[in-house]
Amino acid sequence: ERARLLRGQSVQQVGPQGLLYVQQRELAVTSPKDGSISILGSDDATTCHIVVLRHTGNGATCLTHCDGTDTKAEVPLIMNSIKSFSDHAQCGRLEVHLVGGFSDDRQLSQKLTHQLLSEFDRQEDDIHLVTLCVTELNDREENENHFPIIYGIAVNVKTAEIYRASFQDRGPEEELRAARALTGGPMVSIYDAKTEQLRIGPYSWVPFPHVDFWLQQDDKQILENLSTSPLAEPPHFVEHIRTTLMFLKKYPSPTNTLFPGNKALLYKKNEDGLWEKVPSPRS
Repeated sequence: ERARLLRGQSVQQVGPQGLLYVQQRELAVTSPKDGSISILGSDDATTCHIVVLRHTGNGATCLTHCDGTDTKAEVPLIMNSIKSFSDHAQCGRLEVHLVGGFSDDRQLSQKLTHQLLSEFDRQEDDIHLVTLCVTELNDREENENHFPIIYGIAVNVKTAEIYRASFQDRGPEEELRAARALTGGPMVSIYDAKTEQLRIGPYSWVPFPHVDFWLQQDDKQILENLSTSPLAEPPHFVEHIRTTLMFLKKYPSPTNTLFPGNKALLYKKNEDGLWEKVPSPRS
């Protein structure tokens, strides 16, 4: 029923004000007390799943974009991120919402759905599954090809409303964050709700193999080889991969170039609700 209602919504364009955009293999958690962030969101999920875990007592909300690389390690991270907020004596319960995936040829969505459900089931806490809009429940067929219905969602941290969404602004440091995911970095938490700061890095990666070769390929080759679901990708997928590859070519090892002094890049929302870089303390 919840899946049907969600699928029936029209997609809302979410602006950058008060938004914390979560990329693949990232996790962000905050609560209604947050003065900077009111919306967590992510999109471009094809075989990936977007997971929202919320504590109904204190409103602590975690959103993450899982791609199935290490679900076993990721679910405990999601759980702990919420627990770091909660006073356990509080009334309220843990509610989980899973959205994404479709009936893809390689059954990657199905596999991820099963992994997530069994990992949440394995946790000691009681977790209530409130929304399940994944894989065959999120599938539409057109000319014998399958596509996801919902590619992205947002959650309003203050009201707990979850809705279909797409995002113009996926920053800050969109390319850097995408590069980390493409080179196989594990799930990381990107937001510190106590300081209301987005923390990026410091990350390291090894040079991307055959980056020049990939940059010479046409769109079709990139789509067929660097996507888990070539037919179902959003229109900007290839351009996004190319930009990320060019970024990786420019920064084959990021440690000192992108993270001076091996320090995290910090961002905070300004009065207009937009991200602004926090100057790093002089040491």
